[in-house]
Amino acid sequence: MKLPGWQALRRGWLLYHLAEPHFAFMYDDPPDQEWVALDCETTGLDVRRDQIISIGAVRIVGNRLLTSQRLELLVRPERALKVDSMRVHRLREQDVAQGLDPAPAMRQLLDFIGSRPLVGYYLEFDVAMLNREIWPLLGVRLPQRKIEVSAMYYDFKNRQLPAHQRGGAIDLRFATMMNELALPLREAHDALNDAVMAGLAFLKLRRLLAGA
Repeated sequence: MKLPGWQALRRGWLLYHLAEPHFAFMYDDPPDQEWVALDCETTGLDVRRDQIISIGAVRIVGNRLLTSQRLELLVRPERALKVDSMRVHRLREQDVAQGLDPAPAMRQLLDFIGSRPLVGYYLEFDVAMLNREIWPLLGVRLPQRKIEVSAMYYDFKNRQLPAHQRGGAIDLRFATMMNELALPLREAHDALNDAVMAGLAFLKLRRLLAGA
């Protein structure tokens, strides 16, 4: 498909700034009806100082979550893990010591994602953490479309309310969302488990919103 002039110019500008031409596929049209559900575990919640220690990703095709097409990576941080973060994700120093350096981990992840849109729960944080590693490597940030599951859930719940109550606060906690959608809760704060659950929520909400 031929791109409109401004889109072709923008794509050319982005490719010009891409440090590794191998990853030009990120700017291709995504495969039809395909997405990647994504989650990262980190040493903390500070985007400027904390680091990624594990990544989980799983492909979605049509109405199916393909757990046979998944990516699970440990990433070796530069600094020692904090005790508080170990209590959350249950990864120990000896676990992450076997992980990849950030650069090869990012390359594996980008090859897995391709140009597919990204799906996640509070995805903005994960993308910010990934972009911090990808920017110095490639000179660009993740260009794929991002789909926030909590925003889909908010839209779904909001539509169920009487008109005069719409636009108010809705409980967006992950466990609440999964319970309301009658979806199984796996053990949380495991990157692959969280990616799988976000993918399941995406598929169900997509069906519910389409039928609303």
